[in-house]
Amino acid sequence: MPGDLREGPIVIVGASLAGLRAAEKLREEGFTGSLTVVGDEPHPPYDRPPLSKQVLLGMSAADTTGLPMRRDPDADWRLGVRATGLDLVGRQVLLADGESLPYDRLLIATGTRARPWPQPEQAALDGVFTLRTREDAGCLAERLAAGPRRVLVIGAGFTGSEIASACRERGIEVTVAERGTAPLVGALGGTLARLAAGLQRAHGVDLRCGVTVTALCGNDGGRFTGADLSDGSHIDADVCVIAMGAVRNVEWLADSGLAAGPHGVACDAGCRAFDMYGIVTDDVFVAGDVSRFPHPLFDYQMLSLEHWGNAVAQAEVAAHNMISSGPPRRPHLAVPVFWSSQFGVNIKSVGVPTYSDQVVIAQGSLSERHLVAVYGYRGRITAAVTVNMAKWLEYYQGLIEAAAPFPPAPGAADGHPLVTEFALPSDVPDPRGLSHGPTVALTGHLPDRRLTVVRPAG
Repeated sequence: MPGDLREGPIVIVGASLAGLRAAEKLREEGFTGSLTVVGDEPHPPYDRPPLSKQVLLGMSAADTTGLPMRRDPDADWRLGVRATGLDLVGRQVLLADGESLPYDRLLIATGTRARPWPQPEQAALDGVFTLRTREDAGCLAERLAAGPRRVLVIGAGFTGSEIASACRERGIEVTVAERGTAPLVGALGGTLARLAAGLQRAHGVDLRCGVTVTALCGNDGGRFTGADLSDGSHIDADVCVIAMGAVRNVEWLADSGLAAGPHGVACDAGCRAFDMYGIVTDDVFVAGDVSRFPHPLFDYQMLSLEHWGNAVAQAEVAAHNMISSGPPRRPHLAVPVFWSSQFGVNIKSVGVPTYSDQVVIAQGSLSERHLVAVYGYRGRITAAVTVNMAKWLEYYQGLIEAAAPFPPAPGAADGHPLVTEFALPSDVPDPRGLSHGPTVALTGHLPDRRLTVVRPAG
């Protein structure tokens, strides 16, 4: 390995899970140079999954969700300051306070933020929240503890559904408004989405699907009082949570020349960023929710993921490759895994359920809410989702990695026949028709390119 790769300044933009784990991995693998971590929030890295679960239930305070450090990364932490630009030629990161940080290698790990309500004056009403940061969770938990009459949740993806679950567990009336046909349909397809809808209604959720919220309403004092829906109905509520998916934090890269767009920053399987011409860079790397990368198990399409495990695995691959060259570099090939606890069930997934055309219930029962659903695309297994049967996830992950044929053989896992005799359409909708965004999305084969072809006249 060339000696200079273990030296020279490295800058990590993004001080959350991916940024922290990358910093630790760099030191673990022998990097001895200066290391700077930039984060727009004033806090050291903290864990986000508890924000929609334990914090909203009052079981943990928002300020107790800090991520443990596995080792001291000996970094210069620049917290509470945003990156505003990137000079690829000069190898500098531009900060909001006017400072410029030189780098030999850069890791972009800026993640996502909550998608805001599109009408700023309505979003500013007292009682309207999003849920992404520690402050968001603390303020929302305080409002829930005060006992509102009703909470309106806009968007029935995983975050919106977990918020609704926390409300019902606290005994708070909740209405969920979703433009799609059912909760979680954008992530799991129609079959399991119908199970999710039944779960919510069984727990007392006022679930409104196939509708949009047309306006948030407030009183003269600026407090949220309810919302108008596209079907002409009105919901009276004291609190509104906007759970309409995430926005990748790429605006600071708009003039950088990198292939950065709504789906994130495109990179190769080794986490090296593409420029806008589709040429891979050697000194800029990407990891975590902001990345968009190809995966051989899914036709080499570019994946965008909002998963805790992916952020860790990809950050460690990126860190290794930043101080390696040639054959020692590694690809990021981890199979996506995510989980959610809501309404008394534990949902876990491996693979990409939306990369499917069929689904079969391989084990358990939909009616008993205890099952394994296996997804297939063009005759091979691409994903599996368990509901209260997580012990089988590793088995099906092996089938996905082996590109095993779909449907799985009867009794392949537990000796019992398939629950559904025939595969069903997986019913994956166009995400443009949903209030929530999918947490894993296939986004085509090419980097985002903002180029204009100029042809000579004549």
